[in-house]
Amino acid sequence: MPPTREGACRAFRPLLWTGKAARSIKLPGLMKKRLRYFVLWPLLLIVLAAAAAVGAAWTWMHRPLQLPADKIDFVVDPGSSPRTVARALNAAGVPIWEPGFVWMARLSEQDKLMKAGGYQAINGDTPWLLLQRMARGDMTQRQITFLEGWTFRQIRQALRENPDVKQTLGDIDDEALMERLGSDVKHPEGLFFPDTYVFTPGSTDYDLLRRAYQEGQRILNDTWAKRQSDLAVATPYEALVLASIIEKETGHGPDRRRVSGVFANRLKIGMLLQTDPTVIYGMGDAYQGRIRKRDLQTDTPWNTYTRPGLPPTPIAAAGRAALLAAVQPEQHKYLFFVSRGNGTSEFSVNLSEHNRNVSRYILGRSSPATAPAPAPAPAAPAGPPASIPDPAPEPQPEPAQGQDQ
Repeated sequence: MPPTREGACRAFRPLLWTGKAARSIKLPGLMKKRLRYFVLWPLLLIVLAAAAAVGAAWTWMHRPLQLPADKIDFVVDPGSSPRTVARALNAAGVPIWEPGFVWMARLSEQDKLMKAGGYQAINGDTPWLLLQRMARGDMTQRQITFLEGWTFRQIRQALRENPDVKQTLGDIDDEALMERLGSDVKHPEGLFFPDTYVFTPGSTDYDLLRRAYQEGQRILNDTWAKRQSDLAVATPYEALVLASIIEKETGHGPDRRRVSGVFANRLKIGMLLQTDPTVIYGMGDAYQGRIRKRDLQTDTPWNTYTRPGLPPTPIAAAGRAALLAAVQPEQHKYLFFVSRGNGTSEFSVNLSEHNRNVSRYILGRSSPATAPAPAPAPAAPAGPPASIPDPAPEPQPEPAQGQDQ
C-alpha cells in the first residue's frame, strides 16, 4: 500500500530536524565564540593592563627615591594642591613623578590632610612616605636666637640672613610695622623679646617678629605686676627703657639690681643718669668702638649726659633678669659705679670715691697687684663727665651677656 501524505511527512521529519533545526542550533554557539573573542579577550587584556598599572603604581609608591643629597628641605605653602606640592618637591631637588603624586594623593584622599609647613626628604624615602609625612604634619624645625642686648637693627639683620625665613617685609618702615602689629608705640626698639624661637622652614619674618613682640608684651606685663612700690619709673614702658640700659651696662647677675638702684636713686633726685650706652645708641653708625668727651657733650635724644631722665625709647632688647632688676632695684645710697674690668662693678656713694675708682680700674694708676687689667668693652658706667679726662679712655664697664655693639 503506497504511503499516505501524512506518512511521508513523518518520514521527512528527521531530515528537517537535522537540517534546518540543526542549523538553528549551531548559530548560537558560533555567536558565543565570536563574543568570547571580541569581548572577553579585550576585557581580559584590560584587566591585565589594569593589574599591571596597579602593580607599577604600587611599586613606584614604595620605591625609594634617589636624592642628590642625604637630606633635602622643602616647603609646602598654605593652600597648595598636590600638583603644586609635586612641583615644589622637584624644584627643591626631590625627583617626584608629578602625575603619579597627584593621583596617589587624590585617590588616597591624603590631599585633604596635607599641612602647610617645612618638611625634609631623607635619602631612602618613598613617595608614599613623603605624602604620609605631609598628611601627619611631621614638619622639620629650625630655630633663631635674638640675643639679649641686641638692637632692633640686629634682629632684622638676623632674620634677613636666615635662609629658612621667608622674607615678606622688605623695606617696610618701623612705624608701619608697629601699626601692623597693633602697637601704640611707633618705635620698635626693645619691644621684641630676646629668646630662641623654634619655627618651621618657610615661616615669614613677620611671623617671627609678631611672636617676639607678643612674648615681649606678655613678659613685660608679668614683670610689671611684680614691681616694688615707690619706683622711679611710672609705666611698664619706662621700666622697659630702664631695663635696656641695665642690660647694656652689666652682664653680671649680682650687680643688676644694684645698678638698677643707682639709676633709681639718680632719677628720684633729678640727677643725670650719665650712662654711656645711651650715648652710643644715639651716635648710631658714628660709633666706632670708643667714645670721647666730645661725644658725651654732643646732644641727641638718647644722650643722658645732656638730657635729664630716661631716654625716649629703649636702647636694646632686655632679658628677663634686666627687666626684673628694673622693677625691683636694690635699696642703697650708691650714685656711681664703674667696671672693675673683670665682669663686676665697683660702686660708690659720692664723686670723690667714684673718681678714685676710675683712677684705679680705668686709668690704671694703681699697681697691677691691686687692680685687674680692664677688658675692652663697649659701654661706660654712670658717672659725671668731669670724672673722665680727655683724651684718656673713658670708663667702660663689662659688656652684657650676648651683647654685640
